[in-house]
Amino acid sequence: MWKSIRIAVLLFVLLGVAVHSWLDRIATQGWKETLWVGIFPLNADGTPMAQRYVEGLTVQDFSAIEAFFAREAHRYGVAIEQPVHAELYPQGSELPPALAHDAGPLGIAWWSLKLRWFATHATEVPGRAPPRIRIFVLYHDPATLDRVPDSHGLQKGLIGVVHAFAQAAMAGSNNIVIAHELMHTLGASDKYDLGSGAPLYPIGFAEPQREPLYPQGRAEIMAGRRALSRQDFEMPQGLRDVVVGPATALEIRWTRP
Repeated sequence: MWKSIRIAVLLFVLLGVAVHSWLDRIATQGWKETLWVGIFPLNADGTPMAQRYVEGLTVQDFSAIEAFFAREAHRYGVAIEQPVHAELYPQGSELPPALAHDAGPLGIAWWSLKLRWFATHATEVPGRAPPRIRIFVLYHDPATLDRVPDSHGLQKGLIGVVHAFAQAAMAGSNNIVIAHELMHTLGASDKYDLGSGAPLYPIGFAEPQREPLYPQGRAEIMAGRRALSRQDFEMPQGLRDVVVGPATALEIRWTRP
């Protein structure tokens, strides 16, 4: 009897999660109202340098993200004037759970549940409206590492975890990563080779019909880098040199099949 009750409760919870995810997908892919995106900055390594950088952030540091979504959405005929609003929230005191490099499917699922639980409490700010999408940006002192850990964006739960450098010169590329993970929460998939990082042709190219094909002048947001040649590619300095390709536009419902 108790086993049957436990199974029933579990099925009820899973059904609730599925329904909530379905409603989130409708809300975030309808493009009838502005999506409120909360940016939650964090000192990833506890260094004074990263702390100073986080304390100096303003909402204007993320205005390029709003401009990028507005420009690209209008290019695809999306009527809403401001598709995305990026709002800066106070610095958090706890870091989100980390995803292990060797995590298998069960490990990833468990991490996802822990992240969603973390986000539920970490984004409660008295007197502030809760955002629809929550992006945790973990800032690292560039002197402590050469390469930041991988970032992640989850459509189920509408949560992003971004690792960024606490350096003004990297603000433009940081915004590219934030926009990339935000796109993941909206249903977009990666368009680069997971092994080499090279943009996939043609869906990862901003200008797949360009003659000559190389160098590409801009990057596709879900590829993240622009191809300079078959072997060489680089991240642009900012979102002005990034576009949303047709495959990505279809995935986030800016276009229809």
